[in-house]
Amino acid sequence: MLHYPYMISRYTYKDIVWVDVQSPTQDEVRGLMDEFGIHPLVAQELLGPTLRPKVDLYHDFIYLILHFPTITHKHDGGEDQEIDFIIGKKFIITAHYDHIDQLHEFSKVFEVSSILDKSNMGDHAGFILFYILKDLYKMLDGELEHINHDFNEIQSNIFNGKERDMVNSISHINRDLLNFKQILRPHKEVLESFEIAGTKFFGEEFSYYLRTIVGEFYKISSILDGHRETVLDLRDTNDSLLTTKTNDIMKTLTITAFILLPLTFIGQLFGMSVAHIPFASNPNAFWIILVTMVVVGFCLFGYFKFFKKWM
Repeated sequence: MLHYPYMISRYTYKDIVWVDVQSPTQDEVRGLMDEFGIHPLVAQELLGPTLRPKVDLYHDFIYLILHFPTITHKHDGGEDQEIDFIIGKKFIITAHYDHIDQLHEFSKVFEVSSILDKSNMGDHAGFILFYILKDLYKMLDGELEHINHDFNEIQSNIFNGKERDMVNSISHINRDLLNFKQILRPHKEVLESFEIAGTKFFGEEFSYYLRTIVGEFYKISSILDGHRETVLDLRDTNDSLLTTKTNDIMKTLTITAFILLPLTFIGQLFGMSVAHIPFASNPNAFWIILVTMVVVGFCLFGYFKFFKKWM
């Protein structure tokens, strides 16, 4: 493996070259143009992130841009990681603007394969792209598996009386899944277009591998849809339990207020500053009124508790 200045790494496998570059400078891009005959329009796009994924077929290479969502670990605060692929017959260039763990891990495998020369990665750069994309979709599978663990924790907390705390947790997961789905959605059209372009460029025998890449996307998309259904079910369950608990609290407060209302009326009635109040001259008036209020309170409580079963 040869290391170039800045953030360029170069790997070789048999007669296939893989150049990986992070946040390339103009001089680095110019060097890649001269070595691999990259079109100036493509070279210009390598200098910075691109808003939307796409695929373009040129005479000597295919230019592919994909964005990959991240959840469990976000480098530099980003919510997606862009990778630009330039795939020729005997070379592949990957350009990105953030450190991508899965590319780093794949480079180790690629380097070992190059040194040992025992594995069979294929006879053109399309196979290298195939293995890279499989690893990247495996990374997405791991991201979604992390969310699956969160589901188990949220479900446990919901039924342990922590419904209020789970409102924010469910909302955060729902936000992450929405971002994940939004970033991943364009992959379908781009990969289907890439399947057509790749078949023209590499030949009909490579179409199986291209369809496999599309299948990896559908696998992740299916898992994502399942997670979206799960988070909506968890939110409905949490909302139902929270509503039930809130209704119980409101019912208890209403019954308490209803019990206190006649007691307050009795207290105010005997506290009126008018002549000839009953028991006014009785030395035990306070205790008589207090016992009356207690009896009335217990009677009302028993009525709601045992007869109506509202408490």
